[in-house]
Amino acid sequence: MPVATPNVSSSAVSMPDSGTSHRAALTVVTSLFFMWGFLTCLNDILVPHLKAIFDLSYAQVMLIQFAFFSAYFIFSIPSAKLIDWIGYQKAMVLGLVTMALGAVLFIPAASVPSYPLFLGALMVLAAGITALQVAANPYVSVLGPARTASSRLNLTQAFNSLGTFLAPWFGQALIMSSAALSVVEMRQLAPDALKAYRLHEAASVKLPYLGLGLALLALAIAIGRFKLPAMPTAQHHVGDKSVGSVWKHRHLVLGAVGIFVYVGAEVSIGSFLVNYFSQPEIGNIREKVAAGFVSYYWLSAMIGRFVGSAILQKVRTGTLLGIVALAAASLVTISMLTLGHVAMWSIILVGLFNAVMFPSIFTLGIAELGPLTGDGSGLLVMAIVGGAILPVIQGAIADRIGVHHAFLLPVLCYLYIVFYAFWGSKPVEAK
Repeated sequence: MPVATPNVSSSAVSMPDSGTSHRAALTVVTSLFFMWGFLTCLNDILVPHLKAIFDLSYAQVMLIQFAFFSAYFIFSIPSAKLIDWIGYQKAMVLGLVTMALGAVLFIPAASVPSYPLFLGALMVLAAGITALQVAANPYVSVLGPARTASSRLNLTQAFNSLGTFLAPWFGQALIMSSAALSVVEMRQLAPDALKAYRLHEAASVKLPYLGLGLALLALAIAIGRFKLPAMPTAQHHVGDKSVGSVWKHRHLVLGAVGIFVYVGAEVSIGSFLVNYFSQPEIGNIREKVAAGFVSYYWLSAMIGRFVGSAILQKVRTGTLLGIVALAAASLVTISMLTLGHVAMWSIILVGLFNAVMFPSIFTLGIAELGPLTGDGSGLLVMAIVGGAILPVIQGAIADRIGVHHAFLLPVLCYLYIVFYAFWGSKPVEAK
C-alpha cells in the first residue's frame, strides 16, 4: 500500500539561511554534472577514433563503453559506503581526484599505443565519475523540497547535457584527424608504417586529456574549499543497523532496472551515431563531419532538460516519464524503418525525449528512502552498468545484421521505462 510522503528534506529546508546556502551549493555541484557529462560523451568520439586506429570490430570497440560503465557496477556500492564514512562533500572531492588520475593515464596509453591501456584509463576515470554520481545526484535531490526534487535534478542534468553537447565539438577539433586513413588504406601499410601511423593518431588524445586532468584537479580544490551544507537526514553512518535494507523497496529495485536499460539505450545510440551517420544509406558523410552531428543529439537533450525542469513543476514525474519514453521508442522505430535525413534526424531527436529520463527515474527510485538515500543512490548508480553491457550486445547485433536495424535493442529498453513510469515507480510500504 502507498505510504505517506516522508520529510526527507525537512532538515535541509529548515537550516539557517537555507535558501541562500542551497542556491550557492546547487551552483557549485552543478559544475560536477557538466564535467562528468563532458568526459562521458568524449567516449562517443573515442569509439570511432580507436576503432580506426586499432582496426576493431563493432563488438570489440564497444569494450570502450564496457570498461567505462562497468566501473559503475564495481565502484557504486563502495562509493555509497564512502559517503557513510566521509560524507557527501569529501566523496565528491575524492571522485574528482580519481577522475584526474584517469585522464592523465591516457598519456602512457597513447604513448605505447595500447588498446588495453586505454580501457584501463577509462575504468579509472569512470571510477571517479561513479563517486561523483553516487554523491551528487541524491545530494541535489534532497537539497530542497521533496516535491521539486525531479525538477531540481533535471535542471542540474541540463548542465550535464551542456557538457555532452560541447564534448563532440571538442573531440572533433582536437582528437579526430581530418587526414585519417580508411581501414582499407591502413591495412595496406607495412608493419613499421602501421605502427608509426597508430602512434601519430593515438597521440592526439594526450594534450586534451592532460588539460582535462588539470581542470579536474583545480575543481577538486575548489569544491574542497567550499562549505557545502550537510544532509544528515539523507545519510546514515557506519554501524547504524536501524535503517533497514534497500532491497525491501520495490520501486527502488525496479528503478535500478530502469536506470540499467535507460543508460544502456542512451549509450548504445550515442556510441553508434558517428558510424550510423557515415553509412551510405543514412548520411553518407565522413566520420569527422558525423562527429559534429552527434552534438545535435546532445543539444536536443540539453534543451529537453531545461524544458523538462519547467514542466516537472506542474506535471507528475511518472506521467512525464512515461510520455517521453513512448516518444523515444517511436522515434527510434522511425529511424530503423527509414533512410537518409529522416533516419538521421529522428534518431537525433531521441535526445530531446531522453532528457528527463535519468533524473526522473533516479528521483522516483530514491523517493521515501530517508537515511537509506545514499545506499539507494549507490544501487541506482551501480545500474549504470547497463551502459557497459547493452552497447556490446548492440555491437554484436550490428556485426550480424548491420548498424541500421541494431537499434531494436533501445526500443525494448524504452518500453520497459514506460512500464516503470506508469506502474513500477509507485512506492509501497517496505515489509
